[in-house]
Amino acid sequence: MRYVLPVSATESTPPPAPGADPRPTPPSGRVPGQDPRVQWGLSLAVVVVGALTIRPMGFSGQGLAVGLLFVLNSAALLARAVPEHRIPARVVLGWLTLGVVAAAALIGVSGSGTSYLFAYFLAGHIGYRLEPRRALALAAASSLLCAGVLYFHLGPGDPDLPWTLGLTTGAPVVVGILNRTQRRAVRSALSAAESAERAARAEARTAVLTERARIARDVHDVLAHSLAGINMQLELADALLDTGDLAKVREATTKAHGLVKESLKQAQWTVHALREDALPLVESLTAMVESSGHRDALTVTGTVREAPPRVTQNLLRIAQEALTNAARHAPGGKIAVELTFTAASITLRIRNRPATRAVTPGVGSGMGLIGMRERAALLGGSVGAGPVTEGRDQGGWQVEAVIPG
Repeated sequence: MRYVLPVSATESTPPPAPGADPRPTPPSGRVPGQDPRVQWGLSLAVVVVGALTIRPMGFSGQGLAVGLLFVLNSAALLARAVPEHRIPARVVLGWLTLGVVAAAALIGVSGSGTSYLFAYFLAGHIGYRLEPRRALALAAASSLLCAGVLYFHLGPGDPDLPWTLGLTTGAPVVVGILNRTQRRAVRSALSAAESAERAARAEARTAVLTERARIARDVHDVLAHSLAGINMQLELADALLDTGDLAKVREATTKAHGLVKESLKQAQWTVHALREDALPLVESLTAMVESSGHRDALTVTGTVREAPPRVTQNLLRIAQEALTNAARHAPGGKIAVELTFTAASITLRIRNRPATRAVTPGVGSGMGLIGMRERAALLGGSVGAGPVTEGRDQGGWQVEAVIPG
């Protein structure tokens, strides 16, 4: 079995800032499918080309106006490399709107050069940053604004630029929208992968805890029961030494020796169970009942069939618990074990009559009945336990486990 370390409860993602994009962003701030270095490179290339070609540019008159608009356009363009989660949505809309107006103004004021490149690149980024409806509206406004500036000659712009060029400045918005769609698909895939990983970790943790509980029950069944029975017989032998009744001392030590052998068998059963080896239910139950000192106590009814390893293992553990409790709390009492096969379930019923010998005081672990119910619950079954109130076994105790399937 492969164990995966569970996710720590302290490793949680902080909530997004007010107005920021609530969708998951990688820890580095990098958007899937978009390399920030490419963004910076393209933006710087447009700025450098504009600085070398846009004219006039100076410190007075038209040159000053062109210079200020060039700086404003450069800032609006370079800001597109800032990660989305660091800028609120309202600020993005205002920044891009201002960038569109500045780009149209630069086309109208500059006498020559590549001022129109700012409008093209901003329109593409509008499609990438904004929702499609807002992006298309703002890109259409950019096209109309740039075309209007050129058509009506709103400023001393380049007379060689046709007004139809202004209409095309909003076209790159389509490329931006397609990139945005691809980005969202990548993010959805990453989110689904993260969810699947978290679910796998939780499932692995549940499997580990379930396995620990199963091993704890097996340790309790093998060690607690066996050691309790051996200790009981040894205490009895120690008490009988003072009476000088060597026959009874020998009988107690013989029983203790038999319990040791039984413990070895139970250890073998546990190893088989941990290895998921198949155990024959009827044969194993018969050997268990006989080794507890009750021959011909098992009755099997119905059509016998091979049970799954988990069912066999848990039914044997339930039987072991019930037989040990009967020996501890009702020594000398006759025991009857019934195994019933039906089409819908397998029922194990263990009933003991009242004790015929003195009960040795002792304190149990308190986990026996809980363990039996846990085992049955894991298989979708149930366990009932209580005193027998009628019939020839009145005054005794009964444990009944019903396992579906």
